[in-house]
Amino acid sequence: MELLVASAIGVIMAAGVYLLLRARTLPVVLGLTLVTYAVNLFLFVTGRLTVDQAPVLNQGHESFADPLPQALVLTAIVISFGMTAVIVVMALKSYVESDSDHVDLDPQDDGEADS
Repeated sequence: MELLVASAIGVIMAAGVYLLLRARTLPVVLGLTLVTYAVNLFLFVTGRLTVDQAPVLNQGHESFADPLPQALVLTAIVISFGMTAVIVVMALKSYVESDSDHVDLDPQDDGEADS
């Protein structure tokens, strides 16, 4: 099961990095979202899934669920939402100013090859 979860996290991260390297803003935003999903899954998996366990160690319980990964994931979700909002606003501002959604350095290039 660990191999399946690790492979799924790896595939999501690879897809996110691939989209981050694209030349348009929407795939970059989607890639950033996929990377944050992969990191959230990784953080959540580090806490090991336990069923019917106490959230903290109490008297009489032999094992407990670790609340730290859950708190880290919750914090990462909030941070990634704010980061995605900032990136979307920056992408919209760039599109309005340059009439193009390319993220390359040449604002005159429209993505077509010169013949």
